[in-house]
Amino acid sequence: MTASEPKRLVEVFPELAAELQQLHAELGESALAEQVPELSVVERCRCSDDFCGMFYVLPEPDGAYGAEHRNVLDVLADKIAAVEVLYRDEVRKKLLVEFP
Repeated sequence: MTASEPKRLVEVFPELAAELQQLHAELGESALAEQVPELSVVERCRCSDDFCGMFYVLPEPDGAYGAEHRNVLDVLADKIAAVEVLYRDEVRKKLLVEFP
């Protein structure tokens, strides 16, 4: 893997990946739960909020996601696009290291 290749979510945040998969399975969102093991973290949110640990698993859009967006996670056309993680310092700190 080169430095420019995205890292898989299960490698960067194994506990969070397991949590996301379990929660979505429990909510009846099995299609989303099944995507979690294959997700790669491609970028972090660049806002200045010190509590934000949001990250993207698809490239960040220019503007709004559009009509097919729904907000269980950020889901676009039944694919997970981003994960908003707030008030979890361990996630934010690791994102800052991985995406300076």
